[in-house]
Amino acid sequence: MKRRDFLAGSAACSLAAMTGKAFAQAGPLTKIIFPFAAGGSGDLLCRQLAQYLPALLDRNFIVENRTGGDGLIGIRAVKGANPDGATILMTTGPTMYLLPMVENQPSFDSAKDFVPVSQLTRFEFAVVASPAIEVKDFKELVAWLKANPGRATYGTPGSGNIPHFTGWQLEQALGLSMTKVPYRGSALMVNDLIAGHLPFGITTVSDTITQHRAGGLRIVAVASETRSSFLPDIPTLKESGVNLEADGWYGMWLPAGSSPDFAKKLSTAVAEVLAKPEVREKLLAVMLIPVGSTPEQLTQRLAADHAFWQPIVKATGYKITN
Repeated sequence: MKRRDFLAGSAACSLAAMTGKAFAQAGPLTKIIFPFAAGGSGDLLCRQLAQYLPALLDRNFIVENRTGGDGLIGIRAVKGANPDGATILMTTGPTMYLLPMVENQPSFDSAKDFVPVSQLTRFEFAVVASPAIEVKDFKELVAWLKANPGRATYGTPGSGNIPHFTGWQLEQALGLSMTKVPYRGSALMVNDLIAGHLPFGITTVSDTITQHRAGGLRIVAVASETRSSFLPDIPTLKESGVNLEADGWYGMWLPAGSSPDFAKKLSTAVAEVLAKPEVREKLLAVMLIPVGSTPEQLTQRLAADHAFWQPIVKATGYKITN
């Protein structure tokens, strides 16, 4: 089976937008390796950190988009890097815990091959209905699917990711047999939803909220624990009668063997950047919710998500060939 994107794209490599003051500072150079394409919300997060961290750490930072292999190219680049503070990994939490689960031969061990720094932000997922089926909420969507079993199809932005496994859980919870259609990213899926080519899809709130507000499609539920601050009028899946919860997040790691003291210092600086009003404003505009955590809290989050998703992934039988 071919690999699918975890929101990845074409290869690109570029310098972070940095102030003249940052360039002028003396000190070592640190690369933030981001394993996905430039231009998205995660890339914006990287560049905000690269802009503000130099003043706090006496280092210059650049962002390098090292794309490919569902994020593996960038992850491997950091896994094999010298633990001298010159290389940092910033990627999604699901990439770090799901990839080793779905590979026939895991390429890395998130706990052993990396030193945790911080959970940076979190983001939310949504169940989105096509306007063609004219449903007002999630319960009406379920009723439509049960009344139209031959058309019970849903889209996801790729396979082997949170939307994929959330869709599988929905099938089990609702007792429905549905066909998953994986797309190369959310944009194509959203276009097909608007055109009425499939009844619903599962993807991030950020990829669908503009069309939802414009009436091009309808978000009928969010998969987070509580209602989204961006969509306070939309119920969660749990409120809609399905005991299901899922969300995503971005985190930062160093190569194994890196100094715990440096990881803690970097974590503190990251939290300070994420607390800046101007940074928060930019991140919230792309539906990234700033968090900022200690290395210990990141370890706990990764372990909890791994424990939660491992039996679900195993039950699906989904695997990819290295």
